[in-house]
Amino acid sequence: MKNTVIFGASGQLGSCFKQIAENEGITDIFFPGETEANILDENALKSIFEEQRPVYAINCAAYTAVDKAEDDYETADKVNKVGAANLAKFCAEYGTTLIHVSTDFVFEGNEPTPRTEEDIAAPINAYGQTKLDGELAISSVLEKYFILRTSWLYSEYGNNFVKTMLKFGAEREQLTIIADQVGTPTYGIDLAYAILEIIKTESTAYGLYHYSNEGVASWYDFAKAIFDLSETHVKTLPIPTSAYKTRAVRPAYSVMDKSKIKNALSIEIPYWRDSLAICINRLKNN
Repeated sequence: MKNTVIFGASGQLGSCFKQIAENEGITDIFFPGETEANILDENALKSIFEEQRPVYAINCAAYTAVDKAEDDYETADKVNKVGAANLAKFCAEYGTTLIHVSTDFVFEGNEPTPRTEEDIAAPINAYGQTKLDGELAISSVLEKYFILRTSWLYSEYGNNFVKTMLKFGAEREQLTIIADQVGTPTYGIDLAYAILEIIKTESTAYGLYHYSNEGVASWYDFAKAIFDLSETHVKTLPIPTSAYKTRAVRPAYSVMDKSKIKNALSIEIPYWRDSLAICINRLKNN
């Protein structure tokens, strides 16, 4: 491994990197605290880059509260765009390669075919817009970058759909789940391994990529799989998006085409249900 700094180390994806580093004895990854590595604090970033001289910087820091972003656009914009721009600036100055995590929510989601990196991004909510602006901020000032758009991220860590469903499934007799929003669940450990593979191979095929687990699912499919694999007995009913109003509009179809990352970077991608089974088994054992 090359010397690497994780920004947003205490979040869900950062925790996945910590687990992998611990399991595999990787010592070249630095996990600074949130104050020490605040991506909105240029003085803090200057100190980190000056001290660590990272070959790679991985940006896991993000404002991901999709509904809250509608009413708190300023904060979402600062974290997702300005923070990304700050990192890009220091990466350019120190010759560091930036690996930045973005989202499927940059797409409008009104076409039922998997989105490629060449498709036009047209966000329909504030969160998606700020993440797209972050992508553009990076690509406008930096050449050595990998932007990985991902979707429906979950893991053993933090707050996510899997852990929420397990909690509700244990507490309630019946749940209603949206069945007409389609995408792909992505296991955080799988995404972290994909990013580490980019570093290990020292790839210079810089640019924008899509990464999610293989396959397609609705939120209803996802929930049913969670309950099946965890042997949680709760009645689950499918409902349309129109029956569950949220502050932010979500894409109806945000499945991403992963051909580019598989071909250009030789990344192998597990099927979503197989990875979900691993995650649930780990949650049960812990």
